[in-house]
Amino acid sequence: MEKLYLGIDIGSTTFKAVLMNERGKVRQTLYQRTKPVDTGRVRCAGVCAKCGACNFGQLRQTVDRFLLDAGLTGMEQIDCTVVTGSQIVEDTADFVPYDFRVSEVTAHVAGARHYYPDCKAILDVGGQDSKAMVFNDRMKMWNYKMSGICAAGTGAFLDSVAVKLNVPVEEMADRANYDSNLEFSSVCAVLSATSINKFKNRFPMGDIIGGACRAQARTIMSGVGELFLGYKGDIVFQGGVAYNRAVAYYLKEITGNNIIIPEFHGVMGALGAACLALQFSELKGKLDPEAGLPPATRHLASVDLRAKATRRDFLGHGKEPLVWRNLFFPTEVLNALGVRSLTLETYAALFARSQHKVKKAFDKAACKGFSGETCSFLRVLEGVQLPAPAFGVSTSQPCQQGERIFRDLARTYGASDKFFSLQTPAVGEAEGDITLEHLAEELERSVRLMEKSLGLKMDPAKLAEACEHSNEARHYSLLCNELRHSSPPLIRGGQAIYFATIFSQLWGRPELTAIQKTLFEELRAIRDEIGDSVKLEDTHRLLWLHLPPFYDSSLLDYIEVKCKAPIVFEEVNFVGWEPLDPKDPYRSLARKILTVGFMDPALRVETIVENAPKVHYNGCILYNHGFGRCSMADSSFIKHLREELNKAAVPLLVLDGDCVDTTIDPCSTETKISAYVEALNEQKYGNIFGRLKA
Repeated sequence: MEKLYLGIDIGSTTFKAVLMNERGKVRQTLYQRTKPVDTGRVRCAGVCAKCGACNFGQLRQTVDRFLLDAGLTGMEQIDCTVVTGSQIVEDTADFVPYDFRVSEVTAHVAGARHYYPDCKAILDVGGQDSKAMVFNDRMKMWNYKMSGICAAGTGAFLDSVAVKLNVPVEEMADRANYDSNLEFSSVCAVLSATSINKFKNRFPMGDIIGGACRAQARTIMSGVGELFLGYKGDIVFQGGVAYNRAVAYYLKEITGNNIIIPEFHGVMGALGAACLALQFSELKGKLDPEAGLPPATRHLASVDLRAKATRRDFLGHGKEPLVWRNLFFPTEVLNALGVRSLTLETYAALFARSQHKVKKAFDKAACKGFSGETCSFLRVLEGVQLPAPAFGVSTSQPCQQGERIFRDLARTYGASDKFFSLQTPAVGEAEGDITLEHLAEELERSVRLMEKSLGLKMDPAKLAEACEHSNEARHYSLLCNELRHSSPPLIRGGQAIYFATIFSQLWGRPELTAIQKTLFEELRAIRDEIGDSVKLEDTHRLLWLHLPPFYDSSLLDYIEVKCKAPIVFEEVNFVGWEPLDPKDPYRSLARKILTVGFMDPALRVETIVENAPKVHYNGCILYNHGFGRCSMADSSFIKHLREELNKAAVPLLVLDGDCVDTTIDPCSTETKISAYVEALNEQKYGNIFGRLKA
């Protein structure tokens, strides 16, 4: 009896299934639109999985009918089942038992390669998102890009157009005028309705459909087309939107590449899942379930010390004047002057732990006119009651928006004349010594202004002492980093990222030295404990760039535990400046500002790329706060970083999201992570599933 393999793809608008035999021949396919059952139930309260009274029950009925049409009596006749799709959830397995779940990206690649084994570029456009996949010959792996949270470059856009025109989506290609010059807004699937209403009674139907299909093609490329930049060759076009030949026509016109539409283009995700089911069945019992797992979460005394210092700084009350600062104004100056500091961005991040407080802060900020286009850190600050400052200090880079909001807050709290902004350059070493001298002079001027305003006097000996404390903390920080760089994973990246060493306001105080020394001793003890049981090359080694979502640690747990891809270092813990000179504090602090990394994007890219081979990174993840609106993760920085990492053969994954606002995190995040790690697995282990047993 022949072995059979089932692939199921449940997307946002359609259900797809493919039944394949052991020779790779497709036995049966299904492509149908999905809709909620009339009862409105998601799942039954009872145990029946087949009555169809709930969405999951109806799903099982659909699978059973599909198998019956193929001449099978049930799922027990299937050798292996692999599922994919955005609507696969934990409860799905209770109704449709499966052996493995893969990302839609990996499934679509496997589907395309089944019929086009030499293909190098794939474009999938479904109802919820668009995905571009291109094989990178240098890295010997598939790179991909997915669209963000807007539906404009997806099937939802054409669906909205079809509803407005009262034309079935399936007929649009036949009725389109391919020479139409009409231009439509395709920025948003909702706003597209405005364009349709404006034109539908003034222009022929064919012109409107043609314009809409061209707008769809352009928006697809604006979302994911960056991956095809410089590529010349065939692009395999698949997914539900590939049914529309007009979109394919305009994609060819825009890209200049030949567009191939496969026979089973509508079910290529399910086809790929079936192909992977065949592969998975061959590897059953050979995979090592423990391989690649990160170290267990540990209780660290250094974490307790850091938490105690944070509580004292942010919740304590003292008689010393309170000075607001941003993340990049040197705390050595403030600690030597004897003031209390409140780092505004850190204060906002602490609020992210309470989404109720964040929601109220956003509401208040919205009433002031600050929309979602404003950074969520800054909206929190505009929406909460801050401790009134005696003075405020900031830097103009890397966030001009932040500097302007801080000025606005200073004005709100009556401290406009007690605010100093250090005008830092966009490029650290652009003017060499001139820049250094300017910053040093400005730092001295900030101290004179604070002395006059606060009635304090800077003691040069205390500033020299603060520099010495920073140098001691720097020494132990470097030891920590060097140990982590040269060792297998010692602690979870999801735990270490919250250290955020470079942003600490403890620089210049002995507490930071104690914390970093304790951390180094703990890391060294863990390294001794591991011994030779885990080697450097046994696991993936990921670098995490920028900040995490502060409201939820499960994202990093998903990467490290679920996907077995340890994060071995975090950019916010990098310490790369030269030791401070206690005899020349202002110049050495100015030099620290210029070389901290985040100030100068080019220096930041250079540092990341230079460290990649030393630390043996095989992957790099950038959390793109604010979808590119943040100056520390904007599109130009990402483009530069991707180009340089590509030369170093280190794949970059960009995760769009927000560090504070949960409402703008896209639902595709886990899909992106899974696809990325599956590609790393294939590159490292020769299959997407993981390492084989020794």
